[in-house]
Amino acid sequence: MNIAFLTPGTGSYYCGACMRDNALAKSLLAAGHEVSLLPMYLPLELDESRLDQPETPIFFGGINVFLQQKIKWFRHSPAWLDRLLNGTGLLRAAAKRSHMTSPREHGEMTLAMLDLEHSAFAKETAKLLDWLERNPPDIVVLSNALLVGFTRTLKERLRCKVITTFQGEDSFLDGLPEPYRTDCWAEMKVRLTDSDLLVAPSQYYAGFIRERLEAPDLNITVMPNGVKLPSTIHHPPSSISPPTIGYLARIIRSKGVELLVDAFIHLHLELRHPDARLHIAGSETEGDKALVRELKQRLKQAGLAGQVTWSPNLDHDRKADFLSRLTLFSVPATYHEAFGLYAIEALAAGLPLVKPRASSFPEILESSQAGVLCEPNDPVALATAWHELLNDEPRLSTYRENALRAARETYSVEAMRDRFLALAQPLL
Repeated sequence: MNIAFLTPGTGSYYCGACMRDNALAKSLLAAGHEVSLLPMYLPLELDESRLDQPETPIFFGGINVFLQQKIKWFRHSPAWLDRLLNGTGLLRAAAKRSHMTSPREHGEMTLAMLDLEHSAFAKETAKLLDWLERNPPDIVVLSNALLVGFTRTLKERLRCKVITTFQGEDSFLDGLPEPYRTDCWAEMKVRLTDSDLLVAPSQYYAGFIRERLEAPDLNITVMPNGVKLPSTIHHPPSSISPPTIGYLARIIRSKGVELLVDAFIHLHLELRHPDARLHIAGSETEGDKALVRELKQRLKQAGLAGQVTWSPNLDHDRKADFLSRLTLFSVPATYHEAFGLYAIEALAAGLPLVKPRASSFPEILESSQAGVLCEPNDPVALATAWHELLNDEPRLSTYRENALRAARETYSVEAMRDRFLALAQPLL
């Protein structure tokens, strides 16, 4: 098959959807398929090498589409200027300052992208279609449902099939001001029916999207995400001393980092576990630094600053080393987490999980049998779960073995590739 992925980049921090698409694309290519990975808006930020396509430009570059939305002249600007504004360095610099763009402007742009045929982006659409027509794909995969406005145009021009995947769109859409929030949800609902296949990474999120769209009969297939297994881990890691709890996700409140810090303070001061350490890693942008300063001050006031390590923006090699030094893993996300790629990265490192009984986490733990669930949004419950597990080495050992088994059998990139092919091939 010839498969093209349209994948929005972040430009300034690692993105789970980008990493999933890249891993899946590379695995499909290794299996003999033709594959292209097309960055949208901003450069892809990956913690490993990208699918090797040096000639592929960034489509719908963030600066270009912003200017074309606002100023009519830029809808007819010369190609050399478009290429200049699509420069990787310039886009990365713009991404770091994206917090300066107002929610209203995000709303206008999102609605325009969902209703692409009536947008100001005819020039950008033509660039994308012209590039794809050089070697027309059999299937185009939209990395998230906010790209579903492309479906009609792609199918009409390329006669291809379109697969749309969900990746936590609700948190972005619900952050838009009215009337854009309501209008974007409504337009997305209409456009989803144009896709040949809708895919969610968990049963939880498939059900959540049906409920949120008030579309109980919407046909959504579940395909769990997968990760590349570390080549260096073949047996469950031995006990780590001192015991270390790890967090690896974007360092923001909705991922539960504040809850994590409060639970760690409770673990020390109330549950009397003085030897435990906490290691926080993940993407940190300029806009996240105020929260980090606040949490460091909270730890300092509790006398625990020296027992917490911060490692923002780890690359692939440093991430593997980070995971190898942990005893257990927790990202107590407080929002509707569609999947949580970080959870299966931890399983692939042989780490037991302590997760909230919410979102997609019960599915992951039911299939892996590699950890425990606790009440969500409750730092005391989280600390108690840590305390009990850290004091039960036989259970930790069992969970380590189960984690590696689940990573190999269920959550490897090869397993994800095989699931994808089983869904995609019947479309053709």
